[in-house]
Amino acid sequence: MAELFSADWMNELKDAWNDEPEVRDKLAEIGFNSVIYCGFKNEEDPRGLFVVENGVCVRAGSWSNTEPPANWDMRADLKDWLKWVENGIGMAGMGIAFATGKLKFKVGDYKAILKDPRMANPFVKSFGLMQIIGADELG
Repeated sequence: MAELFSADWMNELKDAWNDEPEVRDKLAEIGFNSVIYCGFKNEEDPRGLFVVENGVCVRAGSWSNTEPPANWDMRADLKDWLKWVENGIGMAGMGIAFATGKLKFKVGDYKAILKDPRMANPFVKSFGLMQIIGADELG
């Protein structure tokens, strides 16, 4: 396993994303294009980067300040990310995480995801991919 949000981990997630038709193909059907950041609530800068073009992740890795602006920037505490990596999270759990502030969006409209099942289902499945690849604690 790789360290959470490291370049290696983000690329493992990229491979899992592109191998999962319920994520890749469903998002391709709606022409989903996004620059996605992820990281920790207590840090100014994100840790990971994920670039999706027409449902396919074309680039992933560590975030740097030369990256294009985010369409989505998801933040949570380390303990919550690790819990989701270990146990996964369903639609109800995702809603609770958002409502309780465990999952924050610095950029992006979480409510827009919920209102559109064509986005909601792949979004939840993408969190399931984290469970498949696992993660090491931060060094």
